[in-house]
Amino acid sequence: MKKIYILLAAGAMFTMAACKKALTEKPYSILTNANFYQNANDAQSALVGVFSQLQPQAYYQRTVYIMSDLSGDEMIPLLTQNQERIDMYKVQYTSSNIEINNWYTNSYKLISRANDVIVNVPGITMDIPTKNNILGNAMFLRGMAYFDLVRSFGDVPLILKPITSATDPNLYPSRTASSAIYTQIISDLKYAEANCYTEDKITAANKGEVSSGAASAMLARVYLQRASTTFAASDDNTNALAECNKVINGGLYKLMPNYSDVFNWTLKYFPAQTEVIFAVQFGANNTSTTQNITVRMFSPAALGGSGSFNANPYLLNSVYDKGDVRKTWNVSNNVAGVIVTPYIYKYRDPQWVKGSNNSQMNWIVLRYSDVLMMQSEAMNNINASDPNKFNGLNLVRTRAGLGATQMLSLANTPTSAAFVDTLLRDRLRELCVEGHRRWDLIRLGQFASVEQAVNGFTVSPNQYLLPLPQTEIDANKNLKQNPGY
Repeated sequence: MKKIYILLAAGAMFTMAACKKALTEKPYSILTNANFYQNANDAQSALVGVFSQLQPQAYYQRTVYIMSDLSGDEMIPLLTQNQERIDMYKVQYTSSNIEINNWYTNSYKLISRANDVIVNVPGITMDIPTKNNILGNAMFLRGMAYFDLVRSFGDVPLILKPITSATDPNLYPSRTASSAIYTQIISDLKYAEANCYTEDKITAANKGEVSSGAASAMLARVYLQRASTTFAASDDNTNALAECNKVINGGLYKLMPNYSDVFNWTLKYFPAQTEVIFAVQFGANNTSTTQNITVRMFSPAALGGSGSFNANPYLLNSVYDKGDVRKTWNVSNNVAGVIVTPYIYKYRDPQWVKGSNNSQMNWIVLRYSDVLMMQSEAMNNINASDPNKFNGLNLVRTRAGLGATQMLSLANTPTSAAFVDTLLRDRLRELCVEGHRRWDLIRLGQFASVEQAVNGFTVSPNQYLLPLPQTEIDANKNLKQNPGY
């Protein structure tokens, strides 16, 4: 969304001390659920407040890639500071890790804000499609937050209403089975799919909101992830394929002509940007909206950054094939002809002021090339002998500059296992440091083997899940820790 504001005090409780003289005043400036949700403008403002919760550094501005990409073969943190980041890289997860706490608590803050909208907006008298679109956006964000939680922690508390008092049973919730969490996620996303506007119908003022296409793409991701669990539904892969096909056949989204166009932050919105399906929005330089620290985090000191995260040498030396244009865009070890420690180069911004946190880059959550690769994955899961399963992967390869001899087929990728190896490599080339790697490796059964082969780290079975923050367990006697922590 082009303008992001923090919605404060909606639903908050305020206490005023009495003075010696008894004064009774109507608190006009205090917002509560009872006096705030009055009209369509209030509903839209509340939704903006939900979106703003995505922006903190400790959530979808920085913690997202610490959770998803430090455990894998893409990144290495600066090994002289920030122990919590080093521990995530070394697969030494603890319940006191600050970043794990950030991920958990900020996910629930997003859920809390979304719940507030979902419960209160239905009572507003307003245009029904607009109301349902707002509710669909809130449900998408709630579903996304629960998806992040369930694949990170497994069973987690399921809270679907605002907590209104000290006696509310949700104040000290127990953990809900992962299977039930997935059921709720899918329900939320299906509502969003049915009620959010299509991308071409989102107004200029509301660019960055969730589209029905984003809900379809997220549903595909959820179905594929659930298909890899012990409680998978028999139709998860067919449902994932159907959701991918909705996005692909809808005709609104398509690959940008050049890979670099995806990361051109002057092309933030549809129709100029046709590949990004959903992204967390950040403002331009010298605006009042929140700006993004990511460019500074990845840029080496020689380019004016802090170099907090380096590229894994494996990404530079062992991943990309000859002619792949993505290599020089995504990773480098060269600054003005001087060889330096490999660094992530894909996030850059010509307007960024060196040494500052003011990048206008968005954090991409869903894009079309991912949908094409998810389509291929679902097709392989359904029928490994289907030659059409390579179509999506080959479209992405073609855009990357690979030639005819580098296209995939049953002749050069004959087995399902060979396909999975290739798929993981292709997803690394295309989507490196976009918040996918940990989940990809777990879903496709190669988390432990990749950690051992690339980084030399041993992964224990319990480390496929993260520990719940100890502060949460201390505050809630009904929470139990994951095994092994």
